[in-house]
Amino acid sequence: MPVTPPRLALVASPTDRAQEAEAELRKSHDWADLEQADIVVALGGDGFMLQVLHTMLETERVRPVYGLNLGTVGFLMNRHKSSRTLEERVARARSIAVSPLWMEATTNGGTVTTSWAINEVSLLRETRQTAKLEIVVNGKVRIPELSCDGVLVATPAGSTAYNLSANGPILPLGSKMLALTPISPFRPRRWHGAILPDNAEIIFRARESVKRPVSVVADQTEVRDISEVRVRAWPEHELTLLFDKGKSLDERIFAEQFMV
Repeated sequence: MPVTPPRLALVASPTDRAQEAEAELRKSHDWADLEQADIVVALGGDGFMLQVLHTMLETERVRPVYGLNLGTVGFLMNRHKSSRTLEERVARARSIAVSPLWMEATTNGGTVTTSWAINEVSLLRETRQTAKLEIVVNGKVRIPELSCDGVLVATPAGSTAYNLSANGPILPLGSKMLALTPISPFRPRRWHGAILPDNAEIIFRARESVKRPVSVVADQTEVRDISEVRVRAWPEHELTLLFDKGKSLDERIFAEQFMV
């Protein structure tokens, strides 16, 4: 019996480039409604890809996503132009599983905010005052007081983003690890971060949080004046990205480690 091809839905960033590409693709392909689709084709950059993935997590309608880069860096995307048809590229694509982070932030006023993060959760000082943070891993205080500009927890998929800029380690996909990386640490000077298993629960407590206010950012969600933040990976809500063969995310992560 012939194999039924997957039903594709098309979504696009509001940028001019993405909108022009969407109009062109609408004419040359048959597209399914988003609700009935098996695979989502996303036109845009990494920021738009994160937006699409977050929407899936919030609606619990998770489907594989094949991205076409019409942004800038496009680390999570595929090249826009190819000699193959879009259907061929999607059919031949390799799937990569990505486990998001789950963040729960409590403010000084007691308000609790939860959010997903696919790249990283980062804590940052809000003023000129250095942040002072207590770091707890799996119920044990590992650093009683970290004086710094901030600290972040990155997934393997996000380890080449802000984490790499903060001199954190690049994590291969499938490593089931998280990068815990300080941002401009002052005390203790010799602590450069840690690599943790992705079943670890990490708690950050802001010390002197009124005098030294701290914000937390989970990808694109920011909460200010926090007193405590809990972070853990959530493999039960695994996401799937599709990449052209030889251009998959794990190959890009591997290649980043040899760039000079």
